Amino acid sequence: MSGKGGSGKLWAISDLHIGYQENRALVERMRPEGDDDWLLVAGDVAETVEDVRWALGLLASRFRRVVWAPGNHELWTHPKDPVTLRGAERYAHLVEVCRELGVTTPEDPYPVWEGGGGPVAVAPLFLLYDYSFLPSGSTTKEEGLAHAHGTGVVCADEYLLHPDPHPSREAWCRERVALTAERLDALPADLPTVLVNHYPLDRHPTEVLWHPEFAMWCGTALTADWHRRYRVRTMVYGHLHIPRTTWHEGVRFEEVSVGYPREWRKRDTPPGRLRLILPAEEKAS
Repeated sequence: MSGKGGSGKLWAISDLHIGYQENRALVERMRPEGDDDWLLVAGDVAETVEDVRWALGLLASRFRRVVWAPGNHELWTHPKDPVTLRGAERYAHLVEVCRELGVTTPEDPYPVWEGGGGPVAVAPLFLLYDYSFLPSGSTTKEEGLAHAHGTGVVCADEYLLHPDPHPSREAWCRERVALTAERLDALPADLPTVLVNHYPLDRHPTEVLWHPEFAMWCGTALTADWHRRYRVRTMVYGHLHIPRTTWHEGVRFEEVSVGYPREWRKRDTPPGRLRLILPAEEKAS
């Protein structure tokens, strides 16, 4: 399943949140345009393993290949999920579920897309965050969290996303960044990439957040140069629930989230539309 041939298209979506019935209905309607199409899913499919299995299984039955990168919601140990695994064990369990479905994960060899706009290495990433996107005026994680609690804007990860066996989420993040960089460094130096991560690799997309303190849970400064370092054709991410295209140092960043029904109902565009990643339209001058 290398995506050979020029007819295929590489699509992306994220933040399906199928715990909402309206969003589940959107996933039921998602289909490829052709037999060679791939779909990138940049996290936050659902909070329970059963829902993740249902959604990714359905999509894998329709697309030539589905590539998944985990979001924070999949990693939650949620009280409504009978699967009570925490931290790294929960992530490993989700990886095994994906492999049973034929879905590519961050633990698998990076596939090469050779369809329209290829060849490019498609790399799903699991990196987390390390509280380095601090609010203005804060210089430490503790100051940033105190500021967030003061505003009432605190990510539910603080209560539901456990880093076990790591001492903290930032320690887990640092480990994942190091492991992932080693793998990306081993790619051929002339092969461009599409990097798929739940969080943006650079802080700039968080500048439009209504609640800027939420940026603490949106990535790490450790990856600020990865769009250049790894020859990125497109950086695909979600999490912010602000679907849009931005350009940073000549590199295309695509936020591809569906978001919650209360969010997408306000938009003029139809909800749940897949975003075309490759072949890409020419950048407007």
